[in-house]
Amino acid sequence: MSKLNITPKEKKVLTALQDGIPLTKNPYSEVARSVGMETDELIEITNKLIHEGKIRRFGASINHYKVGKNYNAMIVWDVPNYEVDEVGRKMTEYEEVSHCYERPRKKDWNYNLFTMVHGETKQETQEIADKISSEQGLKNYELIYSTREFKKTGVKIPQEE
Repeated sequence: MSKLNITPKEKKVLTALQDGIPLTKNPYSEVARSVGMETDELIEITNKLIHEGKIRRFGASINHYKVGKNYNAMIVWDVPNYEVDEVGRKMTEYEEVSHCYERPRKKDWNYNLFTMVHGETKQETQEIADKISSEQGLKNYELIYSTREFKKTGVKIPQEE
């Protein structure tokens, strides 16, 4: 396993923030107190980690099931290899797309771009796929629906014992 390229203080901040911040009036003060530092220092380290790309995104994580988005479709697309970078960037601009990945083609599997969408109905996810297909000029795609979620978490930094 590769070693993390972070300082001990950065690791403290990352492990304190990785499960979310408290829903209180002064969440950063509480997190700072929990790791034994001043609020300004915690914010400075957090901003540094964001600037360095070690934290890519800082925001709320919505449970799509609890807000009524019960249909999850992975749309697999057959995109010409020379267009995959451009099309991938365009896919990320759709608010309905929550994930977008390029993956290698396999024998008997011609799809190389994967997007995830969520809808209240199966029809809604199909309409999203149809809209993207029409707007991007992509005709060869399939929707693969989730049947059960076993686990869904972000990457976790192990805490010291």
